[in-house]
Amino acid sequence: MSRARQTVTLTADLVILTIRGGVLCVLLVERKNEPFRGRMALPGGFLRGDESLEETAARELAEETGLDAGALKLQQVGVYSAPDRDPRRPRVVTCAYLAIAPNLPVPVAGSDARAARWMPVAEATDTVLAFDHDRILADAVELARTLLQFSTIATAFCGPEFTIADLREVYEAVWGVVLDKPNFHRKVTDADGFVVPTGGKRPSFTGRPAALYRAGEAAELVPPMMRSRFGA
Repeated sequence: MSRARQTVTLTADLVILTIRGGVLCVLLVERKNEPFRGRMALPGGFLRGDESLEETAARELAEETGLDAGALKLQQVGVYSAPDRDPRRPRVVTCAYLAIAPNLPVPVAGSDARAARWMPVAEATDTVLAFDHDRILADAVELARTLLQFSTIATAFCGPEFTIADLREVYEAVWGVVLDKPNFHRKVTDADGFVVPTGGKRPSFTGRPAALYRAGEAAELVPPMMRSRFGA
């Protein structure tokens, strides 16, 4: 094995997840330039100047899609450094970030993206993405599914106020399961600091108004919401 030092360039890629119409969706862009011109890809780009990788991710998100990363909390998915993951030279190593948010707008393509759109994750996983973005997307979705078990991140998919049914929709969309309504309601309301009732109600045309909640102060979910217990 050669011990020669490698010169590498760094990029940041983003997996932005939201729920649209009850479906888990990811933000993808159509590449305008080579390599992989015309192929769908995760938004991202090269580290510049004195930027941190987080700053690179935020800038690329704005340039390629018009979305503001200021309201999104970025969480590192992993570092991807396979020698053949990018045909450009010098070798390209990327750091991938996951962000989750509700009610994100329709993206506007810019910079080196020909188009930008939300795509259902199920459809995206059947699409051959540029670079190794198939793997990055799969890793990020699995991370999101795991985080839903042990943290209160599910509320990040919801607005400032939400119903238990809204929260259940998040778990069903991300995990790809149908959950028992009474059991889910009990687990959520029994978890310390997960949700807090606002005292408000959402009117319903088909039944009694639904109680509204907001995100609690807890970061960890106690007890955890294990997928295995729901048959996921």
